[in-house]
Amino acid sequence: MNKADLVAAVAAKADLSKVKAAAAVDAAIDAVIESLRKEEGVQLIGFGSFAVVKKAARQGINPATKAKIQIPAKKAVKFKAGAKLAL
Repeated sequence: MNKADLVAAVAAKADLSKVKAAAAVDAAIDAVIESLRKEEGVQLIGFGSFAVVKKAARQGINPATKAKIQIPAKKAVKFKAGAKLAL
């Protein structure tokens, strides 16, 4: 499913026009992104939760040259599935 399919599904289930459903999907995605940028978690009960985790700097190996490289610290998004999402 891509974004267009999601918009169509939301429009059908919520009895909305595709334009309004697209605006709702965009607003929901923007709200999640904004919260994660503030390093705040997002919990959608039953669906799952998003959290920002900090990855420490570490040493790695370039597979092509076998040379050691330094991988910088970074932030990443972690998703944990909720009970309703379990297949």
